[in-house]
Amino acid sequence: MFKRLILFLLLGAALHACAQDDFYRSYRFTRADTLRGMLRPERTCYDVTFYDINVRVDIKNKTIEGYVDIAYRAMDDFQTLQIDLYDNMQLSKIEFEGKALSFHREHHAVFVQFPPQAKGSLGTFRVYYHGVPREARNPPWDGGFVWSKDRLSNPWIGVACEGDGASLWWPNKDHLSDKPDSVSIRVAVLSHLMCVANGNLRQTVKDGDYTRYDWFVSYPINNYNVTLNIGKYVHFSDTYTTQDGEKLALDYYVLAYNEKKAREHFKQVQGVLACYEKYFDKYPFMRDGFALVETPYLGMEHQSAIAYGNKYMRGYLGGMIPRNMDWDYIIVHETGHEYFGNSISCGDIAEMWIHESFTTYMEALYIECMYNYEEAEKYLVSQRAYIQNREPIIGPLNVNFDKWGGSDHYYKGAWMLHTLRHTLRNDAKWFELLKGFYRKHAHSIITSKHFFDYVNTFTGRNYDAFFRQYLYYPTLPTFTCEVEAKGSGTRIRYKWEADAPGFQMPIAIGKKGAYEWITPHAEWQTLTLKHVTPEEFRVATEWFLIEVNRVDK
Repeated sequence: MFKRLILFLLLGAALHACAQDDFYRSYRFTRADTLRGMLRPERTCYDVTFYDINVRVDIKNKTIEGYVDIAYRAMDDFQTLQIDLYDNMQLSKIEFEGKALSFHREHHAVFVQFPPQAKGSLGTFRVYYHGVPREARNPPWDGGFVWSKDRLSNPWIGVACEGDGASLWWPNKDHLSDKPDSVSIRVAVLSHLMCVANGNLRQTVKDGDYTRYDWFVSYPINNYNVTLNIGKYVHFSDTYTTQDGEKLALDYYVLAYNEKKAREHFKQVQGVLACYEKYFDKYPFMRDGFALVETPYLGMEHQSAIAYGNKYMRGYLGGMIPRNMDWDYIIVHETGHEYFGNSISCGDIAEMWIHESFTTYMEALYIECMYNYEEAEKYLVSQRAYIQNREPIIGPLNVNFDKWGGSDHYYKGAWMLHTLRHTLRNDAKWFELLKGFYRKHAHSIITSKHFFDYVNTFTGRNYDAFFRQYLYYPTLPTFTCEVEAKGSGTRIRYKWEADAPGFQMPIAIGKKGAYEWITPHAEWQTLTLKHVTPEEFRVATEWFLIEVNRVDK
């Protein structure tokens, strides 16, 4: 699978090389960007199968210390491999088969010298480290540790590191293309506190003034999703029953003084899980359970231990959803990420739209499930104001590039999916496409090309130019039309103006409620609409993310 992913990365790069090269020509990438972002031989030579993280958290000094065991399979013969750890963290030693290994640093990359390793061999090495991990300035968008206190002045600590990388607090192969098959997370904290991490709690071990909490993740997991949460938590639980009768454990860890309102507020989890099961499949991590953990920052999709900091409010801290609705944005959005982001994951940070566009669209699907399509459409229309069209949704591959951003991989990407839905003109087929794609690629790492190929095969139509336009260029396709009265109807002359060569897309035009479908091209076409006056004529922009350049004659 790992080799196949590299092939798809190369094919995907070829697909959009021209558009990407033109847009990013003026950008300057550093050696550090490349070391973090590229699948160099020192990374492709091995595949991580398991991490065993053992750390002690010193809250007073804001430090962590411990070691990580890294189990691997050699994908090629090698003597040098790369791991990653931010250079403000100190490496004490690295051991393999009882012997110390030599290593050297370059920026945040660490190159470790091994005895000759043969392709196919298995091994485990241990990395001892300590230090003051980077503190988050604006979590979760700016990654790092959050050293906070609850309103009773108890320590309240979390970590969020999407984009910045898990290597800001523990040594690992910090590239999205390589998920371990499982992870053990052992965290020692002062005994009057609790530590909540991903997966299931296997045991607690008393050690003087500290208690070690041993958590275990039994599924593949993105490194940035590995987390810890420390506080004066109380725990309560519930159960969700899937459509086929399987039981899913729901666990909630909240500050004690919030337990009463959390018990009421978190009841909505049942409906969220039911809607996503309807459209995609049952919750992806049944063995590890579903958990919400109250955090001192807004939220993050930490697999099976979702960070929840929306203060038990509707919407996004009280806003961003229609006034006639009452649902929690963080619960809906971050649960969506369990499907897209955690189960289906991208292999390069440049393609984070796979995580965010689908999950943002899932918010609208949740509304469609709980309310109706019309309300979902209104919700999507309300998000168009956030679309910026300043840069391509897909960034440059092979660099850990944090200089491109904005929110288009959320809202514009969701609107691309909404647009794709309406080009099919068949909602039953659309939902079959979504479910089929998710089920085919659940628990795997994919590239954009996997989705393109699936859509092309499923529909029997070539959507490559469609995806190039929306994902690899910053601008929207423009529907240019000349409109004039013709008897009791309207004569229109129309064409597409787009960056992607060969762009074609059917759209609906005419009178709302009685639209007619056309498929414009790059060349002018002409059509007369009977019984539609120029004043009544419109383009269905509630269905399609396009610019309209209308000239009335």
